[in-house]
Amino acid sequence: MADFLLELRSEEIPARMQAGARAELEKLFRRELDAAGVAIGELTVWSTPRRLALIARGLPTATEAVSEEAKGPPVGAPDQAVDGFCRKNGVTRDDLEVRDVKGRETYFAVKAIPGRETSAVLAEAIPAIVRDFSWPKSMRWGEASISTESPRWVRPLSAIIALLDGEVVACEAGGVTAGRETMGHRFHSSGAITIDGVDDYAAKLREAYVIVDHEDRQDAVRSGAKTAAEAAGLKLVEDEGLVIENAGLTEWPVPLLGRFDESYLDVPPEVIQLTARVNQKYFVCEDKNGNLANAFVCTANIAADDPAVVVDGNRKVLAARLSDARFFWELDQKKTLAEHAKGLERITFHEKLGTVADKVDRVAKLADWLVFDAKAPNGDHKLARQAAELSKADLVTEMVGEFPELQGLMGGYYAEKEGLPQEVSDAIRDHYKPVGQGDEVPTAPTTVAVSLADKLDNLLSFFKIDILPTGSKDPFALRRAALGYLRLVQANKLELALDTVVHAWESRQNAALAEKLADFLLDRLAVQLRDEGVRHDFIAASREWAGSTDMRVDRVEGRARALTAFIASENGANLLAGYKRASNILKKEKWASRDVSYSPEPAEKALIDALADAEPKAAAAIDAEDFESAMAALASLRSPIDQFFEDVTVNDPNEDKRSARLDLLAAFRNAVHKVADFSRIEG
Repeated sequence: MADFLLELRSEEIPARMQAGARAELEKLFRRELDAAGVAIGELTVWSTPRRLALIARGLPTATEAVSEEAKGPPVGAPDQAVDGFCRKNGVTRDDLEVRDVKGRETYFAVKAIPGRETSAVLAEAIPAIVRDFSWPKSMRWGEASISTESPRWVRPLSAIIALLDGEVVACEAGGVTAGRETMGHRFHSSGAITIDGVDDYAAKLREAYVIVDHEDRQDAVRSGAKTAAEAAGLKLVEDEGLVIENAGLTEWPVPLLGRFDESYLDVPPEVIQLTARVNQKYFVCEDKNGNLANAFVCTANIAADDPAVVVDGNRKVLAARLSDARFFWELDQKKTLAEHAKGLERITFHEKLGTVADKVDRVAKLADWLVFDAKAPNGDHKLARQAAELSKADLVTEMVGEFPELQGLMGGYYAEKEGLPQEVSDAIRDHYKPVGQGDEVPTAPTTVAVSLADKLDNLLSFFKIDILPTGSKDPFALRRAALGYLRLVQANKLELALDTVVHAWESRQNAALAEKLADFLLDRLAVQLRDEGVRHDFIAASREWAGSTDMRVDRVEGRARALTAFIASENGANLLAGYKRASNILKKEKWASRDVSYSPEPAEKALIDALADAEPKAAAAIDAEDFESAMAALASLRSPIDQFFEDVTVNDPNEDKRSARLDLLAAFRNAVHKVADFSRIEG
């Protein structure tokens, strides 16, 4: 068995591309070796800003000889067909074998593929990997770049190491010949470093101030930044994305703590953190009270003789950025939010839906209606309308123009500075929530109203013009809006009928739009509840209310949860089996009820009495939306239906008996359907 080392060294690889590059290198390496029949043992892929490295252990020294065969056309087929088969398989007519296939003589191409040295396989694989490597962005370089056939790489490819058990794999890729030399850190190492093989590669690079394992560098950033903050009596604001990015920007990471002018703390902390994070890749710190401190942690790519010099340089750059942020903060406050909101008339929301100002007008009217008429939630409808009218005003501010991630949040800060009611500023700040699965769900009435109205307007507006998510495509984030709506309804226990929402939003009845939205939301509800053990067929069985799609997702959810618990019980499982049996009989008979005169037998009489007792109880429970009690009423039918099938022959030769018994099964089925559509339940 043999070990193989491949290093592809280039100019700086952007940090955001390194994870994808590691995956691409592994994929292409496996593709090439699998195609050659070379089994791969342990495989490791590393990256730094200047190199991709792959180590494959346990490779065979050579591939085994194999025989391949392909079935061709029958003997007597046209010459064109036979010659084409030969060309495709790289054989001549003399190489073909004739075999009997189901009584017909047929050509077969049989090729003996000799074994090959693994080094020869690798010599062909490396150029193919470089040639086929997919980068989000790539470039050509040097004199060869005038040709479209020239090699492409993320940055100019400068060197290749290819060593199989310490021996150079002779090959050339991208105009670079493979060897055994690499380079260390730009500033801490000089001259070429000769690599003997797999085992000394990482160690020799570490001696040259390069930590080639990206996970080791991440550990160094993570622990070093935390230590630097704690040494100053502060707590690091953890940011795993920033850890990975800093590790992708450095080959020898050295976290250092610095300070910025305290006066910048007048700017909202989120602005300072984003300025430090997005523009400079710095961590921020908190004091012992959990407030943002005037401190940052930068990650140097050098073990400086005087770290203070490095820190001071970074401080000056950050100070310039914070100065810009403070300028935007102060400039935006020279206008009221209402004045900023006028600028929304110049921003198109969608060509078929008007401007953002038009959207705001729709959201404001709907938020007002939700509180005043629907009482979902209860609150002050005037505050809800005011918050909605100002909810998008910060989109035209300088600060949100610089940091779009702060939309909503900055509007909340500006509303506070302006002296608007706290409920209004909170609603502006939080009306986008919940954004993701783990995001906080608002519960303050004014915020809930604006958030609901915003999400409903997005859904209704795009559904009305027939722009719906398809497959993985959801350019207007309608699935996210639907999930946000569901979580708001659930967390705040809202009873909100979608047909009345559509009527309020559009000022007219639009049953088709209401049903389209209900179907979409109920599909998302099924996805949302799947992880909680609520099966999609239980949602399907609960979607009907009074003969049509239920327009209240809270009611569908309540019934589906009750159904989940019921079917899991012995009574529920047996009742479902009885229901399925009754339905199958009725379906087979294509039964239509008719009047007959017949005296029921004891088992029939017991089922009739049970239905007479259970139906009104279930109906009352359904009217009260007490689905657990409705299921309990159904449970009382379990024993009578079991006994019915035990004692009674449905298809009695006596036509009147048969008709009466089928009618009784139909009555049983209909009673069950009034609670949930059991025909939708699988199994």
